[in-house]
Amino acid sequence: MKALLVLAAIAVNLVACTSVNLGQANQDASAIAFAVPKDAAGIYVYRNDYVYRNESMDEAMRMLVELNGKPIGQTAASTYLYLEVPPGKHAITAKAENTDTVEIDAKPGTIHYIWQEVKLGSLYARTKLHLVDEAQGKQGVTDLKFAAAK
Repeated sequence: MKALLVLAAIAVNLVACTSVNLGQANQDASAIAFAVPKDAAGIYVYRNDYVYRNESMDEAMRMLVELNGKPIGQTAASTYLYLEVPPGKHAITAKAENTDTVEIDAKPGTIHYIWQEVKLGSLYARTKLHLVDEAQGKQGVTDLKFAAAK
């Protein structure tokens, strides 16, 4: 039974340890301009695992990110997602071995930065979302790769 459980854990890790689809260079350049339309709000979800290394496993794990219960893309080490949303309350959720959610109240013309922390879990990586300030968020997103949203 233990051997079967170990094999299942390895299989889950192999599936989750692939890279994510990256966006085009023009999308990346546009997203890191840190500009948002006046009638919308911007949201960055980023993983700069090479800066905030917690566990050795975090580099390879990809994680699903959702907005209001709908998938928007996946993150991997050194990547970020960017999307624009209408004003109002929104829930950003990351799924790994666990699920973590951050809620924001998006105001027109504002940008929200969410750092996705990765930690070693029982079978594979766990996630924790942190709403960070503009200075930390911009620094965190800079030099990362733009992950294509779904």
